[in-house]
Amino acid sequence: MKMRTAAMVAATTSLAFTLAACSGSSDNGDGSNTPAPESSSTTSDSAMAEVAGEITVLTNRTDLVDTVFADYKSTFEAKYPDVEVKFEAITDYEGEVATRMSTDDYGDVLLIPNSVNASDYPDFFEPLGSVDELSQTYRFIGSEANFDGQSYGIAITGNANGLVYNKKVWADAGVTADPTTPEEFQKDLQMISDNTDATPLYTNYADGWPLTQWESDRGGVTANANAVNELADTDAPWSEGMDHYIIDSLIFDAAAAGNIEEDPTTTNWEQSKTDLGTGKIGAMALGSWAIVQMQEAADDAADIGYMPFPNQVDGTFHSVISGDYKNGINVHSENKAAARAWIDWFADESGYATDQGGISPRLDGPTPDTLKDFDAAGVEYIELTPPPAGQESLVSDIDNAAEIGLWSPDYRQRIVDAARGARDETKQDIFDDLNSKWAEARASVEG
Repeated sequence: MKMRTAAMVAATTSLAFTLAACSGSSDNGDGSNTPAPESSSTTSDSAMAEVAGEITVLTNRTDLVDTVFADYKSTFEAKYPDVEVKFEAITDYEGEVATRMSTDDYGDVLLIPNSVNASDYPDFFEPLGSVDELSQTYRFIGSEANFDGQSYGIAITGNANGLVYNKKVWADAGVTADPTTPEEFQKDLQMISDNTDATPLYTNYADGWPLTQWESDRGGVTANANAVNELADTDAPWSEGMDHYIIDSLIFDAAAAGNIEEDPTTTNWEQSKTDLGTGKIGAMALGSWAIVQMQEAADDAADIGYMPFPNQVDGTFHSVISGDYKNGINVHSENKAAARAWIDWFADESGYATDQGGISPRLDGPTPDTLKDFDAAGVEYIELTPPPAGQESLVSDIDNAAEIGLWSPDYRQRIVDAARGARDETKQDIFDDLNSKWAEARASVEG
């Protein structure tokens, strides 16, 4: 096992504290094995001879570890009889794994925590190959989990972004079409409030991580594939017409109108799935990974729909597609060939993405039926433009210096609290403060 320098240990410890402050989860549904394309594993022939030993795979899928993942284990071990796979299912995945990453003990294969800076990838994860090489086979390689031309993770599935909703609730409220503007969306929420017993928009405030799902809409809101990179070029992301202004205004306005949970501090993620599925909730902002879960919880799976973020550009809806968690290899693993074999098999042969209603990480993978509502609405998909070379972590560096936490729930909990009267701030007060922090941090990071 590699020995780390004192500087690396210090950097690791610092990162762990940063990640622990951004605790989250990404529970993604149920599924079963389905046929997949023929494997195009990039594990070399020489490495294949070393595919042996015990590997520990960390997962956030507490709901699947004893069922679907047990089947994966049997199938994989039949192909690689010299490998034994063990799983660790972690409820507070981001928080616990962040703490463990201050040591060498964070599994052999793990889902790369969302808050790890790209510049830190080489310290924690084994490179899987060049971006140019892997992007010939897999989606999301050029824009995610890479640094200095090397890829460190392969997505377990891909997601579109929007709102999962109960079609029956919206129809009972008198809504007949997807809202095309934030203003129409607010009117629709009010119709649900006035004409049904459902909570129009459920924030899942108490669990926290669902509030971070709104961040995935940036770029899709304004049909701008370069939206994230442009955060490094502006002092005021919360200005009218920009992604964060539109997203966070929608959240604030819904909460201010009383069209969210009566007491957001008591929300419950697991219960919310049943409540949306049975018509007690109108909509939730979640990636497309959530559709299958809501269908399973519904009285009638046909009641579950998926709508794009309510904003059109030139008469068209847009949605950012991106990879979900990325499987990576612990740089300290003693069985890296076996770990790599698992990652390749999971992406190429497990069928996980299809089972979860997600977009296959493979370029030649199937299109999920779960996005048929998007097809009907004419949604155009966007993949975000990768950051320029040498600037892979620039936006996250600014965000860290500003102490905002774009991917943490805190600042959007602040927005909800202010809107419902639990904080003495207006929407503009919050936006002015966020812009000030961003500008100051940008000046300090960029010089």
